[in-house]
Amino acid sequence: MRPPMRSPGRPEPSRAVQRDFWRLIASGITSVQAAEGVGVSAPVGIRWFRHAGGMAPLSLDEPSGRYLSFAEREEIALLKAQDKSVREIARTIGRAPGTISRELRRNAATRSGKPVYRAVVAQWKAQQAAKRPKTAKLVDNDRLREYVQDRLADDIRRPDGTIVSGPATAPWKGLNKPRRQDRRWSTAWSPEQIARRLRVDFPDDESMRISHEAIYQSLFIEGRGALKREQASNLLRAGLNLWRGAPLTDVQSLRLQAGVTQMTESRLAALVT
Repeated sequence: MRPPMRSPGRPEPSRAVQRDFWRLIASGITSVQAAEGVGVSAPVGIRWFRHAGGMAPLSLDEPSGRYLSFAEREEIALLKAQDKSVREIARTIGRAPGTISRELRRNAATRSGKPVYRAVVAQWKAQQAAKRPKTAKLVDNDRLREYVQDRLADDIRRPDGTIVSGPATAPWKGLNKPRRQDRRWSTAWSPEQIARRLRVDFPDDESMRISHEAIYQSLFIEGRGALKREQASNLLRAGLNLWRGAPLTDVQSLRLQAGVTQMTESRLAALVT
């Protein structure tokens, strides 16, 4: 289930309605006539037109079948009200049971104190979740940010003040020894360990969830915010402060050089002719 989302009042019309509105605008009619054509009030149509500067702010192409449509959500709501099981609903609308299960869990209305699936609310929640760019979890959630930072910095202490080290690591021997200046970080928690430990420490709190990729992004990508960039080299056990991709192998390098040479020769030939 998604964490509670601040209600803006009445949910805005679905993307399908907005696409129909802008198709009517493209046909040459006024915003008031287009609003009447899609079943919204004239002030709403005028506001959409003015805020977008008269240009459609979204693609008018129909979305791929990967995502549930508003019509499918209405069908799910009707079948759910008839006490149909998840698998029965999935067979009826031609979707995978996992898709239906996630939809009922994530996008149900919760204002009554228990999850109740309504198509309009579910569509609004899905649209809100799909908006980009998103604010990073570690920016919004102070409690989660403190939890992650303390473990990255190996700053977990018992009531008596002693430090609680991270999970045990493999013994150092042979070529797998880290650099001497980086060994102090080998007892800290890695992003993968933090992400997995959250489910153990907070089994019933969905707001205390984050993937290890999101932690790495907060460390390395400027603008993702919560964890300071200058702390990256002090927090990661490898001591790295820049993201480095995997080096190319000799075969990949040769293929790349051959491709560039072939492209250059073909362009020169085109210019000559």
